[in-house]
Amino acid sequence: MQIGVYGTGYLGTVAAACLADFGTPVTVFDEDSSRVAALAEGNTPFYERNLKDILRRNLRAARLTYSIDLASFAQKSQIIFFAADSYRYIEEISEQIARESENNTIFVIMTPVPVGTAARIEKRVEGLEKKIVIVSQPVFLTDGCAVEDFNWPDRIVLGTNSNQAVLLLKQVFRPLVMRGVPVIVTNHETAELVREASTAFVATKISFINELASLCEHVNADAVDLALALGLDKKIAPRCLQPGAGFGGPFVEADMDSLAQLALGKGISLRILTAAREVNRSLTDRVVEKLSRLVEPVAGKDVGILGLAFKPNTNSVAASSSIDLARRLLARGARVRAYDPVAIPDAKVELNGAVDYCENAYDVAQGVDALVISTGWPEFRALDFDKIKRLVRQPIIIDTKNLLDSTRLRTLGFQYVGIGRA
Repeated sequence: MQIGVYGTGYLGTVAAACLADFGTPVTVFDEDSSRVAALAEGNTPFYERNLKDILRRNLRAARLTYSIDLASFAQKSQIIFFAADSYRYIEEISEQIARESENNTIFVIMTPVPVGTAARIEKRVEGLEKKIVIVSQPVFLTDGCAVEDFNWPDRIVLGTNSNQAVLLLKQVFRPLVMRGVPVIVTNHETAELVREASTAFVATKISFINELASLCEHVNADAVDLALALGLDKKIAPRCLQPGAGFGGPFVEADMDSLAQLALGKGISLRILTAAREVNRSLTDRVVEKLSRLVEPVAGKDVGILGLAFKPNTNSVAASSSIDLARRLLARGARVRAYDPVAIPDAKVELNGAVDYCENAYDVAQGVDALVISTGWPEFRALDFDKIKRLVRQPIIIDTKNLLDSTRLRTLGFQYVGIGRA
């Protein structure tokens, strides 16, 4: 069976490499010849843990190939996964590919799309006198662990009324099906809604623990212990229940905007979703307030930020609270120094060179009035804080991820402030 993947962005690159790793030949199409050439040599335009190894392994095995010939790509692919990062033009593109495709081709929509997109695509291809089956398959990838999420999903959701398409896709995902991953077959609209609803639920969970973290600071409670106790309840579960600086990522805001627009168009008020987003937007304000109390005034002070990616193991700074924090501090007249293991090039685009970027955490610490742990990179936990104590102007650490050992740091003489911790 020959598989095609449309798109060489984040989603398309992860999906193509992992599908090829299942042992199935995969051809990837994109109009961007320079990006296609780079990927064909095993180079990715972004950082994602373990992805480059899988990509190169399947290139060597000739299971993964790249193309800029749309007609050839469409004609030889029995199943085509649409995995562009944006749904813009997806309806026009799917119709264009359908014109070039053979009969009985299956189009699988992995691209995050608003509810109703698959039904509109079906209408577009109905008049082409070809049998094109549309399947909605939302995927649930988290930056930094996308490969693991693709290979060890909680479920596979297929939105289609074609039993034949379901059988073929179960063959494609046989390594997962044999492992016992549940397959949920439903209609297009439900499958499309699952992704947006999942994103919104996780966002609500994160905002809820962050609201409680604020309360903890006022009643001498510890939000880390609270989250651990709550997470051990089987009805709640521990994932995404850690207090910190909020949620972010390239797809989260798009998913939540799409869900909010859908509800608005139907006259429905999603008050919990609205509240979750408001809480998330307020979290950077809380960090700035903590910092202001410690180094008042912020204007003219040197602040070091460790971590710019929105989470560890990715270079994505989309909706990153670290970027938001840097902007707020700059607006207040602070001088900002920052370090991230992989996200500095992307951060420079967002912050327009206003920040002094350093080569390592120790360079950031040199002469600063406060140090902020803003992304939970494991390497920050292993820093030599005796050395950092000698480098900083004032021994102040604000740990927005509760990553560090607060007792040890206070013993060393730091003024340590976490999130939701007494």
